[in-house]
Amino acid sequence: MGKDKDKTNVMRILDGKKIIYSSHTYQADPKLTGEEIAGILGEPVEKVFKTLVTVAKSGEHYVFVIPVAQELDLKKAAKAAGEKSIDMIKQKELLPLTGYVHGGCSPVGMKKPFKTFIHNTAEAMDRIYVSAGRVGAQIDIGVSDIQKVVRIDFADLIV
Repeated sequence: MGKDKDKTNVMRILDGKKIIYSSHTYQADPKLTGEEIAGILGEPVEKVFKTLVTVAKSGEHYVFVIPVAQELDLKKAAKAAGEKSIDMIKQKELLPLTGYVHGGCSPVGMKKPFKTFIHNTAEAMDRIYVSAGRVGAQIDIGVSDIQKVVRIDFADLIV
């Protein structure tokens, strides 16, 4: 298998913008928790983030990137987005909306650019891990580098 075939769309986007990242793969298992993935990566759970997609009462979609061991506070998420209320989208809606499957959703390279928020703990970190766009693949990337490809706002988002 050629090296480029192993690249995800996320990696191709970052390569195209000359953004430095490192990729990490592991045995794809949708049953793995975020905490288990952090353990496989040998990183503290605070550095590994998950990407969640929501829909507001207005019909707008928003993306929230939070530490894997945490839970999104929907009230705080709605406040950050300036919406009355926000709910998680149904799992079956994820792929058609974003181009990603559950467990492989990345803030980089979605089908459409959605307003994206990242939990404010990331502001103090040089680098974080996010999905590389498929189950079993993560990228280690500078927080400022994510901002070169996705417009993100920092907010307090967790319970």
